[in-house]
Amino acid sequence: MPKESFSVGVLVKKRRIDHPWADFSWQPVGILPAAPDVAAWTVVAREEDAEIFYAGAQDVTLYSGETGHYRDNLVSGRPSLWVALRSAGNGYALSSVCADPYEGESQVQDPDLIVEAVPMPPEIATRMQDFVARFHVEQTFVKRKRKKDIGDTSLRPAARVLGLEDER
Repeated sequence: MPKESFSVGVLVKKRRIDHPWADFSWQPVGILPAAPDVAAWTVVAREEDAEIFYAGAQDVTLYSGETGHYRDNLVSGRPSLWVALRSAGNGYALSSVCADPYEGESQVQDPDLIVEAVPMPPEIATRMQDFVARFHVEQTFVKRKRKKDIGDTSLRPAARVLGLEDER
């Protein structure tokens, strides 16, 4: 299965919050179309109650079997990359960056991750469009037909006990 990988840089905001169990919130806020030559977790901007870090580089892999998902992402009106952070000591570490909206949304279910949909830079959107154009194959929906009689008699005693089968 053809695939293509490239590195992106990730920006993360650490903001002071007033909360009884945490002093800071962490949130992925930006994607750089290429990984810069900067050490991970370097502060790149400061605000009154927050700092923005270059969190590091992460590979994004596009798979030819997922082109329909990438196309859904691109036509959504807000193409995004999903960035996942995992707790690491006193802060967070990059866990993954993906372009598949369904994979990104499934990561939200993991309570150990912070997952955010971050706007996709135009350069990456163009790269994804090219990938989809090269590898997408439209698949037609085929409704499965039911078999009239399976002929499996092993379930008939259970069906009789449950009252699901007519007595003959």
